[in-house]
Amino acid sequence: MKGQHHYALTVQWTGNKGQGTKTYTAYDRSHTIQVPNKVDILGSSDPAFRGDPTRHNPEELLVSSLSTCHMLWFLHLCAQNGIIVTDYVDQATGTMVETPDGGGHFSEVTLRPTVTVAEESMIDRANELHAQANKLCFIANSCNFPVHHQPNCRTEAVEPSIN
Repeated sequence: MKGQHHYALTVQWTGNKGQGTKTYTAYDRSHTIQVPNKVDILGSSDPAFRGDPTRHNPEELLVSSLSTCHMLWFLHLCAQNGIIVTDYVDQATGTMVETPDGGGHFSEVTLRPTVTVAEESMIDRANELHAQANKLCFIANSCNFPVHHQPNCRTEAVEPSIN
């Protein structure tokens, strides 16, 4: 599995309301992200930048890429280490800072995965594997800002038996 991997997709702007970009307010920021044989992703800019709040924006997609890459590495490492994960939910957040020239950059992303494992004896090792998952994550390794982790690991709730 070592080597280069290439990714191709098409981004099609769909926001021409008839005048193109004649003025800043004359066009929508709507676009479609198309990957062959996959469901299209409807995108726009953040609503703060005249975007459609019902569509995904690039900032959300960046945070989701970090979250999912971390999750996939973590699950892989758990499988390799005998940790049985039965549920994984991440409440990830990111902070973007605007710069005086109108641009901006992310200053940080925080991943807050709640991981459910099969047995209490697996919790400590599962928590340790987050650091290794971060080290291996392709997306986190491509960022120039910190990616923090605040994991919460627990076991499945067991219903009390009635005798």
